[in-house]
Amino acid sequence: MLYLSRRIDFSATHVYRVPQWSEEENLRVFGRCSNSSGHGHDYKLEVMVKGRLNEKSGIVVNTTDIKQIVSSFVEEELDGKFLDREHSYFQHRIPTTENVVEYIWNSLEQRFQDCELHRIQLHENHYLSSVKEAGCLIRLTRKYHFCAAHRLHSVHLSPEENKKLFGKCNNPHGHGHNYYLDVTVEGEPDPVTGMIMNLADLDAIVEREVLDKLDHKHLNLDTAEFKELNPTSEVVALVIYNMLRPHLPKLRKVGLWETEKNYFEYCGPGE
Repeated sequence: MLYLSRRIDFSATHVYRVPQWSEEENLRVFGRCSNSSGHGHDYKLEVMVKGRLNEKSGIVVNTTDIKQIVSSFVEEELDGKFLDREHSYFQHRIPTTENVVEYIWNSLEQRFQDCELHRIQLHENHYLSSVKEAGCLIRLTRKYHFCAAHRLHSVHLSPEENKKLFGKCNNPHGHGHNYYLDVTVEGEPDPVTGMIMNLADLDAIVEREVLDKLDHKHLNLDTAEFKELNPTSEVVALVIYNMLRPHLPKLRKVGLWETEKNYFEYCGPGE
């Protein structure tokens, strides 16, 4: 099986509001997104299909056909629209990232020939995206940032072995990174709010349980979590998952960007 991906960009406006709620309740749940005048985003939509290689043509499907199918749908239904005022589907459902990605999936699923829709990911902005994949629940990923220093040094290795394995990262004074943390939750969007979980609640939990403890810290010297651990990024990802899991029942995985080139992901002990 081969997988092909195509990205389409579009712009749209929307507002998050439950008409039956008070102004105070809408503001508490949706924050600035409840502004009745609306707000907008430049969305990035990644559509992935799967299929078998046609040995005569050497392709699965013409990517131009994928572009045409997705682009015509997006242009007709989403691009340049005020979603909850101009689209019949979103007049009855809040156009959260989760609800929009589910609608796109349902709309495109049967439109492809010679291939199957496998996965779509909708980036609302750099810090928020949602994924729908065949046979899976919807996932929502929120990105966070923190700065920290660490020294890679294992007590189970000799000084020479540490130096050989970790090189400059074994510097006794440590070194630092601008970490980016992806926190992914998974579930069904709430039928009223359209959210897998309240983003304000998610932000508060990550801030309290992770960022307040790790941001602008030397992991080896300033944190209880890494007093006895070698804070490689693999270990940091695992530790952050365990810090969040008791407070996020819908937690699916965490991803840690140590640099733009180095990414580490942990999905829990069962994966």
